Amino acid sequence: MTATLVAKDLSGGHAHRTLFEHLDLTVAPGDVVGVVGANGAGKTTLLRLLAGDVVALAGTVSTAPPDAFVGWLPQEHERLEGETVSDYLARRTGAAAATLAMEAGAAVLGTDPAADEAYATALDHWLASGAPDLDDRAPAVLAELGLDVGGEALMTSLSGGQAARVALAALLLSRFDVVLLDEPTNDLDLAGLERLETFVRGLRAGVVLVSHDREFLARCVTRVVELDLAQNAVSVHDGGYESYLDEREVARRHARETYEEFADTKADLERRARTQREWSSKGVRNAMKKSPDNDKIRRAASIDSAEKQARKVRQMESRIARLDEVDEPRKEWKLRFSIGSAPRSSSVVATLNEARIRLGEFEFGPVSAQVDARDRIGITGPNGAGKTTLLRLLLGRLTPDAGSAGLGASVAVGEIDQARTGLREDLSLGDAFGEAVPDLVPAERRTLLAKFGLKADQVGSLVSRLSPGERTRAAMALLQARGVNLLVLDEPTNHLDLPAIEQLEQALDSYDGALLLVSHDRRLLENVRLDARWHVDSGRVTVG
Repeated sequence: MTATLVAKDLSGGHAHRTLFEHLDLTVAPGDVVGVVGANGAGKTTLLRLLAGDVVALAGTVSTAPPDAFVGWLPQEHERLEGETVSDYLARRTGAAAATLAMEAGAAVLGTDPAADEAYATALDHWLASGAPDLDDRAPAVLAELGLDVGGEALMTSLSGGQAARVALAALLLSRFDVVLLDEPTNDLDLAGLERLETFVRGLRAGVVLVSHDREFLARCVTRVVELDLAQNAVSVHDGGYESYLDEREVARRHARETYEEFADTKADLERRARTQREWSSKGVRNAMKKSPDNDKIRRAASIDSAEKQARKVRQMESRIARLDEVDEPRKEWKLRFSIGSAPRSSSVVATLNEARIRLGEFEFGPVSAQVDARDRIGITGPNGAGKTTLLRLLLGRLTPDAGSAGLGASVAVGEIDQARTGLREDLSLGDAFGEAVPDLVPAERRTLLAKFGLKADQVGSLVSRLSPGERTRAAMALLQARGVNLLVLDEPTNHLDLPAIEQLEQALDSYDGALLLVSHDRRLLENVRLDARWHVDSGRVTVG
């Protein structure tokens, strides 16, 4: 079944704060709508409204037909205890909920005509969800994605990359009429990203998605909804992501030019009115002075001149009042990020010499590699290939079973690891930051964290309770506070919004120490200056 989703005059937010309002959006079959905006602008709120998961502050959301199967796949940072891969697939595809509804309807069949009708509706939905043959279809899709885990494997036993591929499998197995996706690209490797792109572009269903992967947006979306928190505005741009970027730049430039033209015109009129007011006041004072020769004609002329000046003042004030007021474009909050530098390390920063290590079933190596001072190295490879193991060996966090690994002298490491574990989980952010950077007094800590959008609520919250995006910004603040000459970034763009990613790129451009950058973000790898690429696959490293 093809379906259309329609939002009319939609406003969303919380009881105390409106995030966006007056959004009109129609999502027809085959549409791929990308939702962009800074963290906190309401992107996830919008998806929840479209899914019917929360109530709108104003406006309506409807589907045609009314019983369309709308599938919302939110980000999931925590896995449910005891949930198997099969259970997860059934839950994420909506098959589990459809099965429960159908079984509940069957239990009351024959009690009254309304129950029979409800069961028929539930049965139709169960069939449409793909529940009857989900278990038969799942193994082939899991195998296609390179997952050799069975349906009974616990989700908590999977690596981050494996869990991301199971999430992708759930999407591929779904039978939604409208698909709502929140950050579907997180933790996917290049092969997974390409599979996701092929699927999204080939869907007959309408799609609304939130993503910070610029290449994914450029390849997939047909329209863009921008939630602009700084300007308190929401807009819909027809055309793809690159077209949106061009339109946005032109619109911002025109808004600034329009305001500056208005401000210049108003200032000029006010200046002229002020001058004429002074001339008028001076003329009245002079006219009121008694002329020495008691010349009535000259005095009358002075009064008439003063009245003319007064009329000009009133005319100028009227012109000012008739000006169409133009609000100044609000300056958006921007992350001002730089990486603190440490004195230069030894010329050789880290080495591996025929290093091997076995971790359970996984064998890494033998690998020989060297990182010199100021080397800038991009590291790519499939999920589970050994990229994180490579980093841990280079940093001395793992000891090889054979061969050797060494870290150079005077190496000051700054790191954003994939799990964002740089701060103690059991402390508040303020205390954990103080423990990590004891030289900063509390006021300096609060000021620095505020520059990264982390305000009093987050500073007082336990690190374990921070969102992934907040933890990432805290890790970036830590890099700015410390001196670093070896920077290690493992998927740094996960959970960052687009403005923060652009700031990260600028900071990396001016950083002059050694850099190890692990990323599947194709735009980041293209935009950051790199001297070499290392590709990791099946525990082996190809140095290029």
